[in-house]
Amino acid sequence: MIQHISIKDFAIIENTSIDFHDGLNMITGETGAGKSILIEAVSLALGSRADTAFVRSGREKARIQMIVEHGGSEHIITREISASGKSICKLDDEIVTLGHLKSLCKKFADIHGQYDHQSLLNPDYHIKLVDLYQKEKTDPAKEAVSQCYEKYAALKTQLRKLLAQADQDKREQDFMAFELQELQDANLQIGEDDALEEEIALLQNSEKIYENLAGAYHIGSGQEEPVLSSLKKMSDMLSETAEYSQELEELSRRTTEAYYEVEDICSSLRDCRDRSIYSPDDLDRSIARIETINKLKNKHGKSVKALLAYQQQLEERLSQIENMDSAKESLEKELAKQKTALKDAADKLSKTRKASAAELEKLITAELAQLNFNDAVFSISFQKAGAFTADGIDVVEFLISTNRGEPLKPLSKIASGGEMSRIMLAFKKITGDYDEIPTMIFDEIDSGISGIAASVVGRKLAEIAANHQIICITHLPQIAAFGHHNYKIEKSADETMTYTTVTALSQQEKAEEIARLLGGANITDTTLKSAQELIAASTLPPDQAGSPKKP
Repeated sequence: MIQHISIKDFAIIENTSIDFHDGLNMITGETGAGKSILIEAVSLALGSRADTAFVRSGREKARIQMIVEHGGSEHIITREISASGKSICKLDDEIVTLGHLKSLCKKFADIHGQYDHQSLLNPDYHIKLVDLYQKEKTDPAKEAVSQCYEKYAALKTQLRKLLAQADQDKREQDFMAFELQELQDANLQIGEDDALEEEIALLQNSEKIYENLAGAYHIGSGQEEPVLSSLKKMSDMLSETAEYSQELEELSRRTTEAYYEVEDICSSLRDCRDRSIYSPDDLDRSIARIETINKLKNKHGKSVKALLAYQQQLEERLSQIENMDSAKESLEKELAKQKTALKDAADKLSKTRKASAAELEKLITAELAQLNFNDAVFSISFQKAGAFTADGIDVVEFLISTNRGEPLKPLSKIASGGEMSRIMLAFKKITGDYDEIPTMIFDEIDSGISGIAASVVGRKLAEIAANHQIICITHLPQIAAFGHHNYKIEKSADETMTYTTVTALSQQEKAEEIARLLGGANITDTTLKSAQELIAASTLPPDQAGSPKKP
């Protein structure tokens, strides 16, 4: 419930505060006094987008603060709009995003403008209203349909992608098979190309390598005075003198180590020499092999490791193509099974909806009768959609006949603006008990009606106010008379600025305001008496009255 709102420097409102109460809060005022601006301020506090045009001329920012009670807790909502374009949202003194504020405020209040009834003309909205009624039965059935549809849609997408991929793969199958065979024939090994490059370099220089290895070995051990033999003599000579000084002992040791090192080198030179036999056939084979590998690397722009991964990918894709029919058959069976489950869930939802709609038809028809549609016949039409949706298989449309003997037709074909306002109230009276939103705000929904119809609308608002807080802006005295709490919005001006104020009215002031609505600015004893009679007549019968309940 909205308990209080304060507005500062918002359009023509300089500074005003309003305390709202349970029941029916009725706001009246002359045309242009700022009634719609007040609703704009409330809407802004509840999360609508800010517009710098609402900042009062000459001021830096506009500020709106609202106190809301919901679920036993009290919340303070603050909206600030800067003339420079910045906007700040606060909830309980903490800055929040506009999306968060709007999402939360949907639970607090619902605003209905004078054009809101246009939603009733849209058949897409009708199914939502049917589902709102008895939603404790409908919601579980809708959830079951939603889950089945999600799985069904996923399988359809999967099958569509599979078939599209199959068409593409069929066109590329021969090419992929050719490339796979080419790679398989190559029998690539990771690191083989690097090893071949080294082998080819050795083979191409094998003659030079052999000559140098043989010469080095000959110098080391094959001459008349080989290096190895000379080192041996040096080692033997120094060993005989090693005992005479530490220096000689060190020289002997080093010479002995050099001898054994050269001996090991000579042995390795001999082995390398013996292996370095030039073979033109080996060289040709290695060159042919590296050319094959490099051709594949250049063709695909990949390394040997990447080529092997591509080979595995081709094998998998070709295997999928070969097993495509089996995969398709399996997926089609699964899709058919899921479609059956979806149809069963949709049929159950449709049955639940139709049972709910049958009761809703009776209730709406009864409400319409109370709203002066004495001969009205209301019906909810069900047709099957061409395809499944997340909402099932139903296409729902509201039909009505407002005059005896006329056939049922869609609402948009026969209802006038005033009739639509009353029809919307009939729905709000029924669904309002189920949407769990404590506050309803009506902005001049009385457009297009007058006289007896206006009194009927006022009485219906008072009935709804027994279970909801209602804030209603009206210009009709027949509706204003039903207010449990009445307010007057007025506009004044000085030499430089215009001001709007909102004042809570006493019972006497309420009568005077209704008299003004009846007869204009000059209130006479006659108009005042008529206003008092109108207020007295607006009192609900005992079976409908009762004190307004706190939401």
